[in-house]
Amino acid sequence: MTNSKNKWLVPLAFTNIYVIWGITFLAISFGLKGFPPFILSGLRFLVAGILMMGYLLSKGEKANSLINWKKNAITGVLILTGGTGLVAWGEQYVTASEAAISIATGPFWFIAIDRKNWKYYFSDKFIPIGLMIGFVGLIFFLKGSVNSNAAHAAANSHLRITAFVVLGLSSIAWVLGSLYSKKNPASQTTFMNIAQQLIVAGVAAFLIALFRGEWAHFSASNIPVSAWAGVLFLIFFGSIVAYLSYIWLLSVKPAALVSTHTYINPIVTVIAGWIVANQSINGGQLYGLAIILLGVLLTNVTKYFKLSKRSKVKIRRVRRFFNRAGKRYQPI
Repeated sequence: MTNSKNKWLVPLAFTNIYVIWGITFLAISFGLKGFPPFILSGLRFLVAGILMMGYLLSKGEKANSLINWKKNAITGVLILTGGTGLVAWGEQYVTASEAAISIATGPFWFIAIDRKNWKYYFSDKFIPIGLMIGFVGLIFFLKGSVNSNAAHAAANSHLRITAFVVLGLSSIAWVLGSLYSKKNPASQTTFMNIAQQLIVAGVAAFLIALFRGEWAHFSASNIPVSAWAGVLFLIFFGSIVAYLSYIWLLSVKPAALVSTHTYINPIVTVIAGWIVANQSINGGQLYGLAIILLGVLLTNVTKYFKLSKRSKVKIRRVRRFFNRAGKRYQPI
């Protein structure tokens, strides 16, 4: 029964992280029509975290370990407040498509920061080649973006450059949080860890909003319906459905396979932004996107070959089994 469930759960979960996280960048741009960036981030994280925490507590789970709260607080602030909150700030000055393409450079930052595994990374010739190609693609993309006349972009090119720098910092924060979480795992269920991370990240985002003066100029009475729709999508789909799908997939599928969302999300965002929000993307940005994705693909190509070899071995075993069965019962 479990295997039959996984047959449809796996493709459904992949669809969630491919499509939902691609649309999330567009949902943030809608949310920004009525919410300042860190109020928007705090609201989506805190509401999602409280909903998850309430459900888990009703099922009898405990959340009284201070050590686990501390570990999840650090992870949540880095990955969610820093990694995603800074994306919301950046999307004030760049389009959702541009933000998604910038985040596609995340795997490069992961390799650069994870010094402990440098020997492993750079023993693979494809990884440094992929890094160099990805860097060239980033230059092409930024060059095309600074000269872009996208409607959502700021008139001041310096603000756009600052936004791209901040988006780069958001990728670094996400990587730092991921590495910390891997080295310092909390001793409780994954769902409880996620709930605690969301709650702490939401509180941290609200505090940043207070420090930046966002609350002083915020009025809930002037929020358009499109902004509320963006917030609801971010809460239920971005912060709960897609995040849970991602964590579950990591437990049942190889990480290299799950990480393919990095390549698909920008494409989904570009298509969704063009269809829904009439967001344009120029030739220079498209060239940059293609080169960046090629670079990211090369940094993981060895992993994919290993997965492919394992799949071929399984296929050969199945074929041998049916060949033997066919010979055994061959009619005279």
